[in-house]
Amino acid sequence: MVLPTGWHGAGPFAGGSVRGIVAARLGRPYVGIELRAEQVAANQAQADLAGESAPRWIAGDSRDLARLAAGIEADLVFSCPPYWNLERYSDDPSDLSTMPLADFLKAQAEIIAQAVARLRPNRFAVWVIGDVRDADGFFVNLPGLTVEAFEAAGARFYNDAILVTAVGSLPIRVGRQFTAARKLGRTHQNVLVFCKGDPRKATEACGPVEFGEIEGPDTDDEAAPEDDQ
Repeated sequence: MVLPTGWHGAGPFAGGSVRGIVAARLGRPYVGIELRAEQVAANQAQADLAGESAPRWIAGDSRDLARLAAGIEADLVFSCPPYWNLERYSDDPSDLSTMPLADFLKAQAEIIAQAVARLRPNRFAVWVIGDVRDADGFFVNLPGLTVEAFEAAGARFYNDAILVTAVGSLPIRVGRQFTAARKLGRTHQNVLVFCKGDPRKATEACGPVEFGEIEGPDTDDEAAPEDDQ
């Protein structure tokens, strides 16, 4: 999907350079906030891949987004935060992946609130997240808690897409845990879409987009029923 040029994308938890470079190649200004200065330096070293309009990465704590992104009015917020304890990215106590669950949820909610505040009215926000287990092996419902944080910040839950992850290696990855505790492995992440304001006006603000079926051996030529729910 390609949005018109001139849109301003922003995102906390910027991570690697891909999102910024893709946005720039599509002619859209991009600002990403990333805690790790070394990651920002690595991104900037790849900025020449973006073409004429280089993305902007800022080293800093996303909890300070209101100051770091002061003056920015975003047309789209797009982010993929740490999935709490799934992967530890650093030993920095400000890193959400190092925090106890309650602290993680509080920090994520603060960041979401600040990101939604930077989002223009009648615009969309996209948050990629997946569920994780606590120390006792139970899921914490991270996608659901994320939805609650966005709703509290004034952006309503609008779409939920599934991002399929590696399936072929799943039996190898989860065989032992299934045998020991009947834990099933996950083969997807959630792409949560929220709207600040009126979704029809947000759609109008997007303007024309390019989209279509991806041709492949499993492409189904039969039209799917329309879903307007």
